[in-house]
Amino acid sequence: MMRASAHTDSFARDNLPPEESWPDLILDGFDYPDRLNAAVELTDAMVARGFGDHTALIGNGRRRTYKELADWTNRLARALVENLRVKPGNRVLIRSANNPAMVACWLAATKAGAVVVNTMPMLRAGELSGIVDKAEISHALCDTRLMDELTACAKTSSYLRSVVGFDGTSNHDAELDRLALEKPVQFDAVDTAQDDVALLGFTSGTTGSPKATMHFHRDLLIIADGYAREVLGVTPEDIFVGSPPLAFTFGLGGLAIFPLRFGAAATLLETASPPNMIEIIEKYRATVCFTAPTAYRAMLAAMEEGADLSSLRAAVSAGETLPAPVYHDWQKQTGKPMLDGIGATELLHIFISSRFDDHRAACTGKPVGGYEAKVVDAEGAEVPRGTVGRLAVRGPTGCRYLADARQNDYVTDGWNITGDSFSMDEDGYLHFAARNDDMIISSGYNIAGPEVEAALMSHAHVAECAVVGAPDPERGSIVQAHVVLTEGAQPGADLVEALQTHVKEQIAPYKYPRDIRFVAELPKTATGKIRRFALRETS
Repeated sequence: MMRASAHTDSFARDNLPPEESWPDLILDGFDYPDRLNAAVELTDAMVARGFGDHTALIGNGRRRTYKELADWTNRLARALVENLRVKPGNRVLIRSANNPAMVACWLAATKAGAVVVNTMPMLRAGELSGIVDKAEISHALCDTRLMDELTACAKTSSYLRSVVGFDGTSNHDAELDRLALEKPVQFDAVDTAQDDVALLGFTSGTTGSPKATMHFHRDLLIIADGYAREVLGVTPEDIFVGSPPLAFTFGLGGLAIFPLRFGAAATLLETASPPNMIEIIEKYRATVCFTAPTAYRAMLAAMEEGADLSSLRAAVSAGETLPAPVYHDWQKQTGKPMLDGIGATELLHIFISSRFDDHRAACTGKPVGGYEAKVVDAEGAEVPRGTVGRLAVRGPTGCRYLADARQNDYVTDGWNITGDSFSMDEDGYLHFAARNDDMIISSGYNIAGPEVEAALMSHAHVAECAVVGAPDPERGSIVQAHVVLTEGAQPGADLVEALQTHVKEQIAPYKYPRDIRFVAELPKTATGKIRRFALRETS
């Protein structure tokens, strides 16, 4: 039985999947009061616990304490409610790179009882429109440096009625900042239920059509009170750094929720390149890092050249397979293990992980406390140990898609079927084999092949195309496109560059095909389906 909702706009609760289609939720050990606002727990409650003078966020050359963050978010929340007329349950989109202002806007909107949708700064107007339409978003908060695509989206939207800019550079010189600066620092946060929806995390499946995963206020705390407490052992002395965007639930957990839950500090980088992360680690003596193996390779090389990363006590690798050489080299150079793990937007964060005292190469580890995992066949029957099959997981968080028939594909008999192929050894350790769908994972980014195909097909010179993932030693995989040209089109380097530019203009630039191969025809089955496995074999 769900608790009484504080949402006057009931869209989110109305569009939850039927409870009988949810995965089994194992909430033992995760006890929260019925009325719970996650943003209050991460700010005002931390001040009340004595962390007011502790550094909470570092970014754009400035430190902010927990008291400053609580006051800032309370002022912003007042502006949202009093000036922008945000109602509890309204969906609020936030568009920004990783900076303190984005965190503050997310927390403020959550305090106001909104359902927040954090988005990647690279998304184009068409991609934003798909999100806005799916979630029926009414309000958007945007870093003023990124307004163009969102403004274009708003012009054609029947839902988005308010787009307001904020200053992501800490100068507080934008419309939302000016409104907030006039407000008092006290705000009575909306008395949300622990199972009111707080966050919609968008993920793109193999079809490329957007899916929104629905996460409750309690879920935001569960991932900290589970993984971050048990596996990372976070303390108030920790300083976090990392590369995943806050728009991804992986980044939101690792660079905002985890540190704020335990009185630690987060350093935020708008451009989290390996050199920039190395500089921040050395400057602030960061202790916990979240990034992909490709970045750790660069860090290893930097240490060979004299970079001092000795302050790092935890190096968390996720987003792509952790190669054994990187695991071994990291331990050899630092004397510390690299923690492999796997999570999913559907379950919010990492649910299987290695531990500081229990780790090995080519092994993802064991379930995080509160979670259970098994490996099953296509019919859902558990397979013998050592056999590759489909990963099934259940625990305190789980998949709830917003108004989406694919809920029944992801959840079977109470288990989340993650789309990953694993094997489990005799000792219960899980070993990643491959994705069992057409998702391409490149440098930690999930890229849906059909979405790239659609962008390519919109070019006048493309008659047919198929996109697959090709192995790459640096990125894990890259997007490889096999293209059949229209009559008269001339293959060559100039056209490769033109097609790549075209894709970058249609969808987020990181999705563009780094390898384009011109072919006379695509391999197909007797029924006309493209034989992508045959293309992968030629990669």
